[in-house]
Amino acid sequence: MDIEDFRNYCIQKQGVTEEFPFDDVTLVFKVMGKMFALTSLDREALSINLKCDPEKAVELREQYDGVRPGYHMNKKHWNTVLVEQIKPKKLVLEWIDDSYNLVVASLPKKLQNELKSLSK
Repeated sequence: MDIEDFRNYCIQKQGVTEEFPFDDVTLVFKVMGKMFALTSLDREALSINLKCDPEKAVELREQYDGVRPGYHMNKKHWNTVLVEQIKPKKLVLEWIDDSYNLVVASLPKKLQNELKSLSK
């Protein structure tokens, strides 16, 4: 998975926008205004920050060398995934989905209903 694969996978999800709210190199993906994934464009190896259930976050860090506490994030709720170190690659896609779904589930009902009414 490269940066374009990552971007394309995130942006095709319902209600997702991409932004650079912090600086010119940190690409952030949000669903209904809430972050679920981000990456730095100035690194050679792709690493992504993903929101994660706190218990699952610890389990993933223990199970995979390529999963670390979220860089510059709340380490209880975010993991940094060193994509090249994760096999099989479908795990990364599953974790992106988990992050997206976790954020959607935490949205107020009004925003969840608005999200459902959006067309892709």
